[in-house]
Amino acid sequence: MPTGASATVMSIGGQSEVPQTFRHLLARRDVLAGLLFVGVALLGLWLSRDYPIGTALRMGTGYVPRLLCWILIGLGAIVLVQGLRQAQAERPLSSADMSAWRPVIFVTASLVIFGLSIEQLGLVVSILLLIGVGAVAARELRPLETVASALVLIVLSWGIFILGLGLTIPVWPEW
Repeated sequence: MPTGASATVMSIGGQSEVPQTFRHLLARRDVLAGLLFVGVALLGLWLSRDYPIGTALRMGTGYVPRLLCWILIGLGAIVLVQGLRQAQAERPLSSADMSAWRPVIFVTASLVIFGLSIEQLGLVVSILLLIGVGAVAARELRPLETVASALVLIVLSWGIFILGLGLTIPVWPEW
């Protein structure tokens, strides 16, 4: 039986063969997630390259973002290695598995909408949009749980960021 990048895996009965190529390795969820983590972390490191780091006692504006990016690189590498190690035992993603992109798309869209709307629409409306669009990512949408989580997030965000930290975030739309 051939080994390496061009090896084939025979199914039970020997009727179909699936080539284990580089493309099939990239079709694995863990491999893609690991590459995504590493890519986002590298982008974060590049974007924060001009921020002053400071020291652990006197942190600059780039200290925490860079620390989180390095942690994300480490986690991404762990997930990537696990995905590559398990790639030989499992099948690659099929077209039916592409529905896994639904959460990625809607959660990312909800975060972008929140970031773009927080200054104009205020904290309450922006969080409602964040939770509403993000909830579409779930297959079993439960409206009562969605509203409850939005209300809890609004109260916590208001308490932590506006009352606790004294940030000047508008609570309601300013038209």
